[in-house]
Amino acid sequence: MKILPFLLLFSISLTAQDPDKVEIIPIKIAENIYMIKGSGGNMGLMTGPEGTLLIDSQFAPLSEKIKATIKTITPDPVKYLVNTHWHGDHTGGNENFAKDGALIIAHDNVHKRKSTDQVMQAFGRKVDAAPKAAQPVISFNDHLSLHINGEDIMLLHDHVGHTDGDAVVYFPKSNILHMGDTYFQGKYPFIDLGSGGDVKSLISSLNRSLFLCDSDTQVIPGHGNLSNREELLAYRNMIQEIFTRVKQSMASGLSLEEIQLANLTKEFDEVYDGGFIKKDKFVETIFNNLDN
Repeated sequence: MKILPFLLLFSISLTAQDPDKVEIIPIKIAENIYMIKGSGGNMGLMTGPEGTLLIDSQFAPLSEKIKATIKTITPDPVKYLVNTHWHGDHTGGNENFAKDGALIIAHDNVHKRKSTDQVMQAFGRKVDAAPKAAQPVISFNDHLSLHINGEDIMLLHDHVGHTDGDAVVYFPKSNILHMGDTYFQGKYPFIDLGSGGDVKSLISSLNRSLFLCDSDTQVIPGHGNLSNREELLAYRNMIQEIFTRVKQSMASGLSLEEIQLANLTKEFDEVYDGGFIKKDKFVETIFNNLDN
């Protein structure tokens, strides 16, 4: 695969569209919980008398549109803002919500990456440290609980995966799981090796998420459509199978180019090859991860 076209596509995928053309769409999935689509990572919203909670904030130029949409649901501003990881399509609006009083919560490694300059190795771009107001105020190591609006909300991190700061957010009473970018519904995953991501650990993280789910769980992916345990299980199985095939091919001495030509993903491509991570790039990610 040529590097330049991929980098261009990847850069576009992590850049906000024209804000005037973006529609912010709330999807009600429980009495007081919504999935919100726009441009960037899917957001989650919980309302109630003890405060409005927002999961992820998409891009900064969309903040006013997002706030306007939230006002159609509740008059209360966002009190708690949870970041599922550090990437800008999930945290770009942090500062704008913090200025309105939102308390930002994320994993320790999100605080580390938002507070220091970073390099996105996947496409060779430097990311400056975020302003102080955009950084998490509360961070946690492996888990944190929030007890608001009748829910014992669980923020969980026990494996690196998409990055080293992934958090999934589970609402046990409502049986809703927001997975951030540990789950790209209907797409091959982006695993940011330069930000501590790891394919094998992602599989372990998905196993943990599957343990939380039953047949009635509503699953909010980082990108894609509202999902469920059946689709999440198929996603985990796909990653596990391709990982095993690439590992076996490497053990046989095949080069990356030879492995890509072997078309190890063929029965999965119809479902998963429509995102910005194409099959050859996913295979390359696994190869590079195992080669280090």
